[in-house]
Amino acid sequence: MDKDCKQCLFNSFDKLLNEKISNKKTKNALLDKIKNRITSLNSEILAPEVAREIHHLISKHLLTNDPYKAEKKLSNNIALRQYPDLKDMVLKSDNPFNTALRLSIAGNIMDFAACPEFFTDTVNYLNKTIDKVLNVTFAIDDSKELQKKLASSKTLLFIGDNAGEIVFDRLFLETINHKNVYFAIREKPVLNDATIDDANYTGINTVAKIISNGYDAPSTILEKSSDKFLNIFHSADLIISKGQGNLEGLINCERDNLYFLLMVKCNVIARLLEVKKGDIVVKKLLKQFIL
Repeated sequence: MDKDCKQCLFNSFDKLLNEKISNKKTKNALLDKIKNRITSLNSEILAPEVAREIHHLISKHLLTNDPYKAEKKLSNNIALRQYPDLKDMVLKSDNPFNTALRLSIAGNIMDFAACPEFFTDTVNYLNKTIDKVLNVTFAIDDSKELQKKLASSKTLLFIGDNAGEIVFDRLFLETINHKNVYFAIREKPVLNDATIDDANYTGINTVAKIISNGYDAPSTILEKSSDKFLNIFHSADLIISKGQGNLEGLINCERDNLYFLLMVKCNVIARLLEVKKGDIVVKKLLKQFIL
């Protein structure tokens, strides 16, 4: 793992624990355990795998398997309150596909680990992000090719990311109106990533068949995924992967029908994709990368 990844990972959990543990001594003791684990990592392990381990450590300390349940509910409810206005925006758009695609990417800001400041001024932060994403130029833009692939594909696998964000994905899926969609999320709670409960709560079940990937890392790691997920992954003729975490797990798989939609949230991924932190990306997987 890149040294910048290690520092970013530690900083993220430092901020997260500020919200969960008020006792400074207790918090610092837990942070020491987290720091020691991160420091000991070799270069081959993926950041989402480590995030999974640390999530389990925090969950054990807090005596709950879902320590960010309240934050996920908040995210879902905020997005659902925004949904009618965003739906109207898409319907009135001169280019509904492009608008819905941009809104789906804007929803990627609802990330408690990478963007904890989102939860301090939630609605204002989200609205500013939506306005930015609707008007900015894509740093990498394979959206026209994606739109063509959607028109001809028989099976779409859409791999979701965070709670709240999936409401924006629902709007995108409603807009493209694909006839055979699978929507994949995490097997169990991890950080604020969406689970089956979140997908049902936000109405994803009205536009797609909901499945889990069979694992509880904040990513999609094929070596750890369930046979059911892998069967769909390998048989689908089009795959859309949302968010940076899923990109980290899937960027080296050998598929020519995989598209990544994301907001770039760290300098490591920015360098990898040859863009800037904060850029938005619609990218077809064209070559192998090394994280």
